Amino acid sequence: MQYTKVSFQITPINDFIRDVLIAELSQFDYDSFEETENGINAYIPTSSFSTHDIEELQIVNNSDYSISFDFEEMPDQNWNETWEKYFFNPILIEDKCVVCSPFHTDIPQTEYSILIEPKMAFGTGHHETTGLMIKHILENDFTGKKVLDMGCGTGILGILCAMKNAENVVGIDIEEWAFNNANDNIQLNNIEQMQVYCGDASLLGKDKYDTILANINRNILLEDISKYTQVLQKGGTLFLSGFYNFDIEAIDAECVKNGLSKISMKEDNKWVAIAYTLS
Repeated sequence: MQYTKVSFQITPINDFIRDVLIAELSQFDYDSFEETENGINAYIPTSSFSTHDIEELQIVNNSDYSISFDFEEMPDQNWNETWEKYFFNPILIEDKCVVCSPFHTDIPQTEYSILIEPKMAFGTGHHETTGLMIKHILENDFTGKKVLDMGCGTGILGILCAMKNAENVVGIDIEEWAFNNANDNIQLNNIEQMQVYCGDASLLGKDKYDTILANINRNILLEDISKYTQVLQKGGTLFLSGFYNFDIEAIDAECVKNGLSKISMKEDNKWVAIAYTLS
C-alpha cells in the first residue's frame, strides 16, 4: 500500500499540543505516528490523504500555536523490516504480559506472551491507550465470556482475552490492513476462538456480548456507544479508550444516556481508558 508521510512542525513545541494533534488526526485514516524534535510525522494511505482535512483541524487553527506541515509520498517498503530495525521493542506490562515479535530474542518470561507482526504502529502495546486497555484486561476474568473487540487493529486485545479463556472473541476493524494483520496474529498465537471482520459498527447484529472493548477515538465512540449497548449483556462491561482526560465529560454523558455506569478508570500521559457496566 502506498503511504504519504506528513511532517508537522509545532511552534512553540509542546507535548500536550503534540498529543492533541495526534488525537485529531486519528479521526481520519492516519494509522501511525512518530515524535520528532519539532512536532510529529504522521502516516496515512495516499488514497485517503487530504490537505483540506488538515487545514480544518481545530488545533491547526488555534491562534496560540503555529502548526505547519509538508508531505511526501513514501516508497513501498517492508513495514515489518522497518519496525524491526527502528521502532518495535518488546514491551512488558504489569510484569504479567509481554508483547513482542517473532524476531525478538531474550524475551521476559510472563504469564501471557503475545506475538505481534507489526505491520503498522498502532496496536503493539506501545501506545498509552493499548497499554491501559491491556491493564484492564489483566485485572478482569474472561473465562467463558463472549467478547467484542471494536477497532481491533492488530488484534492484540482480543488475543489477550482469548488467552484468558474467553469462550469466543469477535474483532471488527474498518481497515483492510488491520483485518489482514489481525488474522495473521491470531494464527501466530494459535488462537482458535477469535474471528475478525472488516467493517464498522454496522456489522453488529443480534449477538450479545459479555464484554466489549473499543479503543478507537472520541468522535467514533460518541457515535457508536449506543450501538455497543444494544449488543452488550445486562451486567456486561464496556471498556473504552482512545481519548484524552478532557474528553471524559462528553464520554460519561453519552454512556449515562445509554444506561451505563462507570466502574473504573486508568490514565497515562493524559490518555484514558474507562470501564462501564450496563445496568
